[in-house]
Amino acid sequence: MRAYLEETELLNYSHPLIRQVILSRKWNRMPRKEQILGIYNYVRDEILFGYNRADDIPASEVFQNGYGQCNTKGVLFMALLRAMGVPCRVHGFAIDKKLQKGAMKGWYYQLSPGEIVHSWVEVHYEGKWLNIEGFILDIPYLTKLQQKFGQCTGSFFGYGVATDNFQNPDIYWNENDTYVQKEGIVRDFGIYDSPDAFFSVHQQGLSPLRKTIYSRVVRHLMNRNVNRIRQG
Repeated sequence: MRAYLEETELLNYSHPLIRQVILSRKWNRMPRKEQILGIYNYVRDEILFGYNRADDIPASEVFQNGYGQCNTKGVLFMALLRAMGVPCRVHGFAIDKKLQKGAMKGWYYQLSPGEIVHSWVEVHYEGKWLNIEGFILDIPYLTKLQQKFGQCTGSFFGYGVATDNFQNPDIYWNENDTYVQKEGIVRDFGIYDSPDAFFSVHQQGLSPLRKTIYSRVVRHLMNRNVNRIRQG
């Protein structure tokens, strides 16, 4: 399990900001289940759903941003878990870009690649590996979507959601797998010891110019749209 506990450039859990939040939440004093649950709920709801400048940014930057998506929230989640001695690893995928439609729209949706690099975190708990993906969307954002599309009681695909049970997705952790984008997966890239290893192999399919446009323009438009939805 040593490889699943190591600190890395992205999983920089010795950073003062990461240590500070751990101490302030007293996760280091809790039993294992309460540690994982507390960290999970924190990353899900207090780190809002939003788009950072890139996927491969350190946990401390995600914390400072106060928002993230599947890959960046996963980095912070893993850093906090490893700081508590909880083994975890990355499972990488590609998802259909249609999952982003609604959060991403207009010209920048048309210019985005057909597949988007995605990941969830596998957590070793009670002798088995759990798939943890349900932290991506904060509850206020998801609740507004559920209200907006209240007539949908089955599958939903869009606005950052891909689930077979839109009104009751598996986003609450109680020693179980959690999912909120799983149904959008189109390719499986396998398991990696760390996000550093995963992102060294798999990057979003954007040219250098499009990466710049995304970082400087597109993500801000997406975040503004996500905030509008969250505010109703």
